[in-house]
Amino acid sequence: MRIVIKIGTSTLAHATGLLDIRHVELLVKVISDLKNAGHELILVSSGAIGMGVGKLMLPGRPADMPTKQAAAAVGQCELMYTYDRLFAKYNHTVAQVLLTGDDIHNNCRRENVKNTLSRLIELRALPIVNENDAVATDEIGVENTIGENDTLSAIVARLADADLLILLSDIDGLYTADPRRDPAARLIPEVKEITPEIEALAGGSGSGLGSGGMASKLRAARIVGEAGGDMIIANGNDPAKLYDIVGGKPVGTRFAGRRRA
Repeated sequence: MRIVIKIGTSTLAHATGLLDIRHVELLVKVISDLKNAGHELILVSSGAIGMGVGKLMLPGRPADMPTKQAAAAVGQCELMYTYDRLFAKYNHTVAQVLLTGDDIHNNCRRENVKNTLSRLIELRALPIVNENDAVATDEIGVENTIGENDTLSAIVARLADADLLILLSDIDGLYTADPRRDPAARLIPEVKEITPEIEALAGGSGSGLGSGGMASKLRAARIVGEAGGDMIIANGNDPAKLYDIVGGKPVGTRFAGRRRA
């Protein structure tokens, strides 16, 4: 299968913003093993701003845009250095791909992105994609932004004609209510159609270091689903769950794509 895996900040880092070394090493090991099995993988990795926060020893995620961009510039170096070092242990080559909204909205540049991803996969490299937060902004209404990595991963999955998008987050999937507040909340194992009732279940943003929430994940499911791909929301706390997901076992919440005729 061709699979896009989006890794959220909460999966990569401690609450301090510093790298969760043991967890990331396990994640890299599983992803490397899936590549060894013949799957074509693309990573969309959050964490640049969060890791920059830790590297710069800031008290928390910045509120002002210049500091966010500065943290992203510092954190992106740390992020790619970490991936390069860890994947090299398993003889896999990584490639950094930084995008802005202009790269998606402009037809020529979008085709260039598509061709680059395709050729990297042909060359057996592992593309690691992120928004270029050092120059783009994530303010609502800014035209050159993608905004957050749930949406970016869905766009990448569509460009790459992926079979599956996996969103690894700090939640197990979509629930009937907020499980952090309602002990009676039940996990929804499969969503065949995003109805107004499903949309009403989306709450606010997720962890303090990240920027996504359930609303952005539902938006991602729409983008992927319209292209015929499936999407799964799963908790990133146990990287070995990726084996079950790829093996077709029920994990998290699966959003079924529109099947092509």
